[in-house]
Amino acid sequence: MIEQTHLGGNFTLPGTAMTLNRVGYGAMQLAGRDGNKLVWGPPRDVEAATSVLREGVASGVNHIDTADFYGPHVTNQIIRKALSPYPDDLVIVTKVSVRRGEDGSWIPAFSREELTAAIHDNLRNLGRDALDVVNLRSMFSIHEPKEGSIEAPLRILAELQQKGLVRHIGLSNVTRTQIAEARAIVPIVCVQNHYNLAHRADDGLIDDLARDGIAYVPFFPLGGFNPLQSTKLSDVAARLGATPMQVALAWLLQRSPNVLVIPGTSSVEHLRENLESSTLQLSPEVIAALEGIAGEA
Repeated sequence: MIEQTHLGGNFTLPGTAMTLNRVGYGAMQLAGRDGNKLVWGPPRDVEAATSVLREGVASGVNHIDTADFYGPHVTNQIIRKALSPYPDDLVIVTKVSVRRGEDGSWIPAFSREELTAAIHDNLRNLGRDALDVVNLRSMFSIHEPKEGSIEAPLRILAELQQKGLVRHIGLSNVTRTQIAEARAIVPIVCVQNHYNLAHRADDGLIDDLARDGIAYVPFFPLGGFNPLQSTKLSDVAARLGATPMQVALAWLLQRSPNVLVIPGTSSVEHLRENLESSTLQLSPEVIAALEGIAGEA
């Protein structure tokens, strides 16, 4: 059983000097919503959004996950407003290979021109000279990993790294085959896929990456647009005097030491609850009780 500590302890990305507290922050919810357009436009209260970011960093969060296609441009601009000049230990991880349609759609953007523009958009809106980590997001399927070669866009990203615009490279929404293909081209410091108590397709992958010292960063750790709902989870949380979401985050932190969590919120209160999950210790009996949630459908 992994001992829980404040912000889950830390993890150093392989081949880097970047040591991240294991509880970070995902910035997607800082963008607004315009009708059916998700993650689109500014939030209703920009000052509240900046307060969440400042509270997180003041509490020890040094890992923020973002993308310039959130908004688009909105979340990165809020991050810059709230936190620049940035603390020396703050690592901002962004994603590329997506652009947004006027209808809010998520469109693959793998060409040299699109990837180069995305890097420069991130640099400009974040106010950085170089990006700490850039995840190449596979877009053969928007919703889940799907096979297909990512060699061409990854080589373009590696060229931008060689130019000094990108420090380190990660992957998102990828299969085992794509990870192996990428690692033959450039060092990979993290993998970001959909994973949580109810969605556990990557169980084996997490263990393999742990053996190689590569971080695994689950997106939608609390269910994303459809928050986790489970009677088992609610019952366990009630027994522990915690919220269901705190238990779900604590489970992820105890799942493997290479797991880094990036729960997002636009509320300072919920942010504090998320951070408190790092000190919640789950016994083997509690973990056993939670195991069946993935089979609930």
